[in-house]
Amino acid sequence: MGERLLVVDDEQSMREFLEIMLAADGYEVNTAASGEDAYDIYRKNRPDLVLTDVRMPGMSGLDLIREIRAIDSSAPIIAITAYASADDAIRAVREGAYDYISKPFQIEDLRAVIRNALEARRLRAENLRAVESQGVDSGFGGIIGRSSEMLEIFDLVSKVAPSRAGVLIVGESGTGKELVAKAIHRLSPRANRPFVTVNCTAIPEPLLESELFGHAKGSFTGAVAAKPGLVEAAHTGTLFLDEVGEIPLPIQAKLLRFLQELEFRRVGENEDRKVDVRVLAATNRDLEAEMAQGGFREDLYYRLNVIRIKIPPLRERESDIPLLIEHFLEKYAREQGKKIHKVSSLAMRVLRSYDYPGNVRELENIIERCVTLEQSDQLTAEHLPSKLVQPRAIGNSSDLDIPPEGINLDELTEGLERKLIGRALEIAGGNRPRAAQLLGITHRSLRHRLVKLGMDVKDGRS
Repeated sequence: MGERLLVVDDEQSMREFLEIMLAADGYEVNTAASGEDAYDIYRKNRPDLVLTDVRMPGMSGLDLIREIRAIDSSAPIIAITAYASADDAIRAVREGAYDYISKPFQIEDLRAVIRNALEARRLRAENLRAVESQGVDSGFGGIIGRSSEMLEIFDLVSKVAPSRAGVLIVGESGTGKELVAKAIHRLSPRANRPFVTVNCTAIPEPLLESELFGHAKGSFTGAVAAKPGLVEAAHTGTLFLDEVGEIPLPIQAKLLRFLQELEFRRVGENEDRKVDVRVLAATNRDLEAEMAQGGFREDLYYRLNVIRIKIPPLRERESDIPLLIEHFLEKYAREQGKKIHKVSSLAMRVLRSYDYPGNVRELENIIERCVTLEQSDQLTAEHLPSKLVQPRAIGNSSDLDIPPEGINLDELTEGLERKLIGRALEIAGGNRPRAAQLLGITHRSLRHRLVKLGMDVKDGRS
C-alpha cells in the first residue's frame, strides 16, 4: 500500500480530479470538502501528506495548516493557491506548508512537489533514527550519511578498527577526517584509552619535535622542566596525526623511526623510551605528488598508508545533504533553545544546489548562522549567505561556443537577465531590496530592469 494522502478542496471537480490522478500513481487518497472535515480526518488517520486549497469558506487552508502543525510540527503540507497569488503562497509557507503550487498547474509539477515532500518526510524520520543511534555503542557518533559512499566507509571503519594497522584518511578540508579517526578509535579495543590529536599545521616547526616526543629540562631556551610529549600522552591509546603532510622532512625521519620501533627520544635525552600506541593519520594533500617532488618520504608514506580511507567531498554525495541539514538544524536549535522544526522547501533547494568547497564543516557553519538569525519556526532562505544564491559563473571560455549561423546576443542576455531576476525575487520572497542585494545591484537598478523587461514587480514573472 502506498503513502496516504489527504486532498482538501471545496471544489468537487478538483477533488475528484486529484483523487483519480493520485490513486493512479499508487497513493491511498482521502478527500475533504472543507477545512473542518479535513482537520477531523487528520486527527483520526494521520495521513502522510496533506494537499490543501488555501481559499475555502469556513476554515481556510491557512487555518487548517496552523491546526495540523499544532498536532504534528513536521507534517508535510502542500498548499494550492490561485494563479499569481504570491501573498497566499508566502503566508502558507510561513504557517508551515512544505511547499505550494499555483492553479492552473502542470500534473508533472504537482507530482514532483509531492515526491519531494514525501522524501523530506522520510529523510527527517531517518535522520531522527540516525541521531538516536549516534551513541558510543554505534561508534559513528557525529558522522551523518546514508549515501553508498558513506556506507562503504562505515563498513571499512568497522573492519579496520579492531586491528593495529596504520590508517591514512584522505579527503578535502572539512570532510570529517577526524570524525572517522575517532570512530576507528571508538570501535577498537583501545576505546577506553586516550585519543590524542596532533594538529601538524598548528604547531610551529621548531616546536613540533618537542610537542611530539617531549623534552628534557634545559634542552633549549625556555625548557625549565622536563616535559612528556603527545606520543607519551597517547600511551595504550591512539595517536592521530592530523594533516600529516605538513610535517617537515627532518621530523619525518624521526617519526618513521618511531613508527617502525615504537621507540623515541625526548629532545635533549640519550635514552630510548617505548610506548604502545596505534597511529592514525590524515591529510588533504596529494602525498604521492609530494613524494615525487621530494617533499614527503616514501618509506614514511607506506608506513602510514597500510589502510587508506578516502572521504568524498560533499558535492559528490548530494543525497546526504538533507540528512546533514536536519542533523545540524536539530543540534543548533536545541543548543540555542529555538523551536525551529523544519527547513523551507526553497531554502532546501538552495542548500542542495550549492557546491560546498568547505564541505561538511561549511554546511554546519551555514546552518548555525541561519538558526542564530532565524526568528520563525522554520529555517528560511532569507538568512542564507549571499554566496549560496548568487548566480554561478556561466562557465569558462572552453564551455562557450558560437554556431556557424551565429547568435542573437541581445536576446540571449535578456533571457538570462530575466531568469536571474526572477530567481532572486523568488528566493527573497518578493522582497525587492533583498533581491537587489542578492544580484549585487542597487534597488533602483532593479526597478529599472523590471520596467525594461516588462516583468511583474510583485513576483518577478513576466
